[in-house]
Amino acid sequence: MDSNADNWAAKALNLRQRYDQAKAATPKARIRAVADGLGVSEAELVAANCGDIRATALKGPPQDIFKELGSLGRVMALTRNDWCVHERHGRYEDIRAGKTMGLVLGPDIDLRVFFGSWQTSWAVNDGGRLSVQFFDKEGQAVHKVYVTDETDVAAYHALVEKYTDTNPGWPAFEVIPDPDAEKQGQVTPALRTEWLAMTDTHEFFSLLQRHKLTRLAALGAVGADLAQQVSNDMAERVITDVAQRDIPFMCFVGNRGMVQIHTGPIKAYRRTGPWFNVLEPHFNLHLDTTSIASTWVVNKPTSDGWVTSLEAYSATGQLIVQFFGARKPGVPELSSWRDLLVGYCPVPLAA
Repeated sequence: MDSNADNWAAKALNLRQRYDQAKAATPKARIRAVADGLGVSEAELVAANCGDIRATALKGPPQDIFKELGSLGRVMALTRNDWCVHERHGRYEDIRAGKTMGLVLGPDIDLRVFFGSWQTSWAVNDGGRLSVQFFDKEGQAVHKVYVTDETDVAAYHALVEKYTDTNPGWPAFEVIPDPDAEKQGQVTPALRTEWLAMTDTHEFFSLLQRHKLTRLAALGAVGADLAQQVSNDMAERVITDVAQRDIPFMCFVGNRGMVQIHTGPIKAYRRTGPWFNVLEPHFNLHLDTTSIASTWVVNKPTSDGWVTSLEAYSATGQLIVQFFGARKPGVPELSSWRDLLVGYCPVPLAA
């Protein structure tokens, strides 16, 4: 064997042994939790073929593989963070993948992609369940694409064969700096002035950058008519309310490399321990409500009128999940959604 193969084999054997011991102690633990417990990345466990996993390293920029996902037909797209999992069935359509940014704008799979943090790609067979998985520079999963009964399996295998890396090196990872660590700006009256001058919700990111503020710092300073904290049970309540009132909504879940969006109505939901779940055939959401440290109703002006969201944050200030009323650019917010969120607020929202 060459040095790459020798190095890989030694590291993989050690990790498989440690993984097996961890799983024996906590057999129901998911791979992400096991990785955290072992002090390694999920990508390293995948590379080592731990447990039932049989993984193939894929070569080339992840964007090249991402552009070809439409060939697979209907799949299940999964994006998660530490506190919430978003699963959506459909086809990858209208795929755009540049050097640092990308989009998927199909009616079912709707994604906003940030390729700057992406690093490795893998074809994974986990006990017979096939997927393509993308990981960032820290080895954290940013996006996974699962084969389903409706997927073109031959196309999946052709994609894997095309991009298989026949002599991969053991993946190297690095710590990605927290972008919020440098956001130590001072709140000034200009924050509210510029907030009120927004004409598109996407301008919010630029507003934070100009003022060097975290999301929570801005929400807490702008005024209760524009952002106000509400009870942490509101994330669960909004799901039950839109289901019972038949209000189509949008659910955004993301991490540093991906934001995945569901748009439409839901009916089926259920609590399982700490997890509150949406269980539709085409859309599943798994939200650990015990991880929610603060919840906000956020009110932004746009050229189409006010746009209102419910946002849940972790104890570290990270955005867990966002909910909006279903809408397209150029279309006003649903009055039923606006009325619902106004009803959650102890202080009137600007209108």
